[in-house]
Amino acid sequence: METDLKNKVAIITGASRGIGEAIANQLAAEGMLLVLAARSAEQLTEVAQTCETESYIFPTDLRLEESPQKLIAFAVEKFGKIDLLVNNAGATKRGDFLHLSESDWNDGFALKFFSTVRCSRAAWPFLMQSKGAIVNIVGIGGRTGNAEFAIGGAVNAGLLNLTKVLADRGIHDGIKVNAINPGTIATERLQTRINKIAIERSLPIEQAASEMARNFGVARFGDPSEIASAVVFLASSLSSYCQGTILDIDGGQTRTL
Repeated sequence: METDLKNKVAIITGASRGIGEAIANQLAAEGMLLVLAARSAEQLTEVAQTCETESYIFPTDLRLEESPQKLIAFAVEKFGKIDLLVNNAGATKRGDFLHLSESDWNDGFALKFFSTVRCSRAAWPFLMQSKGAIVNIVGIGGRTGNAEFAIGGAVNAGLLNLTKVLADRGIHDGIKVNAINPGTIATERLQTRINKIAIERSLPIEQAASEMARNFGVARFGDPSEIASAVVFLASSLSSYCQGTILDIDGGQTRTL
């Protein structure tokens, strides 16, 4: 199917690895021009080199209040427009609620929640001009609370509500705003968790991974490319009637309505 994305401009945050890297590669394969943001210049360069289209990197710490505005200005300087913003940056610390510090909470909201707020606000006028789109990469922890995921769950729940808020405004301003909730995706972060379980329980890596998947109630872990394919759909004309849509891509892990 035709996605109508060729020569359009996308900004992807958290683009240096994992889901962000997969999104960059698939959008480039659709012909989109890219601005890739994350903290590591070296990793961003490696990703940009794998993309099929013109791609610029913007190394920055999106926890800093001024960084999102600078990112948007950089994209406009390079390409003159913005058609798509993918808010993917952000990792939150796991752990027992009683042992999470003020710094842990501040860091979790600064990178994932407030960078999305600030990037979206800064990009909004340009997305109005292009009748563009925002796709927020959130997470199923925003739907179902978990004692070991207090920060992430709270941040994700806030982002799901923000998606609905921006989608409501987007109806008037001509901007399509949707979100994706990835489940357990096979990224470096997941592998770190698997390795930790394997060490703690003296298990082979493969067995630890299999048991983790079984405990989550899924047949397997997801692949980053499966999230990226959903981004292509939500960015393209194929999803023209999606507004405020939240896609759970989690292998059936979320069983609540």
